[in-house]
Amino acid sequence: MTKVSKVLYVIAHPNLKQSLGNKTIIEAYKKLHSNTEYDDLYSLYPDYKIDVKAEQEKLVSAETIILQFPMYWYNCPSLLRKWFEDVLEHGFAYGSKGKALQGKKLLLSITVGAPEEAFQEGGFQNYTLEDLTKGFRQLGNLCNMTWDGFMVTGGLSYILKEKPEEYKAMIKKLEHHGQALAEKVNE
Repeated sequence: MTKVSKVLYVIAHPNLKQSLGNKTIIEAYKKLHSNTEYDDLYSLYPDYKIDVKAEQEKLVSAETIILQFPMYWYNCPSLLRKWFEDVLEHGFAYGSKGKALQGKKLLLSITVGAPEEAFQEGGFQNYTLEDLTKGFRQLGNLCNMTWDGFMVTGGLSYILKEKPEEYKAMIKKLEHHGQALAEKVNE
């Protein structure tokens, strides 16, 4: 029997209720992985006043941390950046005494508006998604975490709702993303 990892699923979408991509991924993931605590940052901290101790306790109790977000301006939304700054304190997450996250897996689940193939050297976005996620990989490295990579679904557009066949294909792609995420966590 496979041991199911305890997961902290940190959601950083400013308007999750209206999100096609992030919401669909999370719903698909939920069907396959039950041992997960969901941490919807924008619902919990609309005033950006983060309860640092509560967030640190959640991190300590998890074996895997998933960061779910739409990529904005080649990075994560501002509240997730603030969460890093406030919660991942010296002496807790890094430094000679900061061992709380040591050995925990870090996995990114990202949505982007542009198609994935636009993210290549010399392409429309000029950089690969591997390049654009290096800062997150280094964040994990600094905190002595195990980098478990990233999953991305691109080509998200509100215009798709006007094109039923493309819309159905995108939903299937997003559901597959959520399923693959759960399978990766269960490995």
